[in-house]
Amino acid sequence: MTGRSARLLGLAAVLLTTVACQTGSATATPVSPSSYQFSSQSSGPASAQPSGRSSAQPSARSAQPAAGSTASARHDVVTWGASADQLGQGTADRGYRLVVHTSAAGSDLRVRLSNAFGDRPLTLDSVYAGLQSAGAALKPGSNRRLTFDGARTVTVPAGATAWSDPLPGTLPAGSNLVVSLHSPDAAGPATGHGMAMQTSYLAQGDHTAEESAANWTDTTGSWWYLDSVSVRPKDPDTGAVVALGDSITDGWASTSDQNRRWPDYLARRLQKADTEVKGVADEGISGNQVLADGAGQAALKRLDRDVLGQPGLRTVFLFEGVNDIKAHTGVTAADLIAGYREIARRAHAAGKCVVASTVGPFEGWPEWDQAGEAVRRQVNQYIRTSGEFDGIADFDRILRSPYDQARMMPFLDGGDHIHPNDKGMQAMADSVDLASLDCDR
Repeated sequence: MTGRSARLLGLAAVLLTTVACQTGSATATPVSPSSYQFSSQSSGPASAQPSGRSSAQPSARSAQPAAGSTASARHDVVTWGASADQLGQGTADRGYRLVVHTSAAGSDLRVRLSNAFGDRPLTLDSVYAGLQSAGAALKPGSNRRLTFDGARTVTVPAGATAWSDPLPGTLPAGSNLVVSLHSPDAAGPATGHGMAMQTSYLAQGDHTAEESAANWTDTTGSWWYLDSVSVRPKDPDTGAVVALGDSITDGWASTSDQNRRWPDYLARRLQKADTEVKGVADEGISGNQVLADGAGQAALKRLDRDVLGQPGLRTVFLFEGVNDIKAHTGVTAADLIAGYREIARRAHAAGKCVVASTVGPFEGWPEWDQAGEAVRRQVNQYIRTSGEFDGIADFDRILRSPYDQARMMPFLDGGDHIHPNDKGMQAMADSVDLASLDCDR
């Protein structure tokens, strides 16, 4: 049975059950999103969260949409994501104008704000979403206020996240979305994503409602307090893939401000392909490891928040391990394999598929040695032959030199012998079997 057939049968069963249980309930007015991007006009009411349901999530695990929750019923799908990590200290009365590039198209945009690494509540008193014109300037008429349970201000407890209410209107695929936010009293450890490979903007004071770039005079290379954006696709069968990785997935050595990370190239392929998977979230952290904390929490620790908690997730794409190997901490192939198995077990228990990639070559990087190379080859043999994953991507085969399989091909090398350049990023994305991402469990 194909994935689409299985989902159609399941949907039919749900619909039959719903009809049987409806006894005099009111009929909801269908929402007809405006054809204009982020138009404030709508022919029906916004799909608000049920009353009494707080948008603040008390823990990383609780960020996952529960069965029957608004996100699940609405068929929300992540269209952009970036792993949460601890940045510097929060700054009071600062505005952030954050530029992100979306994947899946849809209506009723929502954003997730994160205080995962804060040690005190975070208050945001103004949050807007618009479309980029150039730099910090927005397209006229596109900037619109986001609310949280109907309120303009949201306070996110320490360690928690908060989803906004849906914003009526449509968002095309591949949009440069701009989320502007302001905190009157931020302090203590800030949460965000350090290496964005994207220029965003800072302002002193609250200028979030402004479409002009005049007051957004400073820049930042990080995304602050924002870790996910979702939309409601037209096709309820639409799903997403989330890439769990390190600096290669994060895009290091790709061209900044051009969206040339390998997940970006993959997203562009998916938009053109006949597949239900359209959403892509890049959950890479530079320096990240599978087993140990350091540059961000270990993949095993952040799996629930950064990956399994994303709306519409269908497939986890696992591409990590080189930092565990080159760290010279005594990590063995058996240790890494145990970590991969734990990620696959937890993803499968959540009903998600897992595609795993082999670890790429890195001879020429200062930490390379023969012992680490032996571990890499053992791990790659396991990934290729174990049969424990729902799909395989062989990035090692795509990147390595035919003359020295421990080294990257020079024309794909970003210059440091471990990070691919733009051509390498595209070659990786082009090698992914799209059918392997569109699976069901």
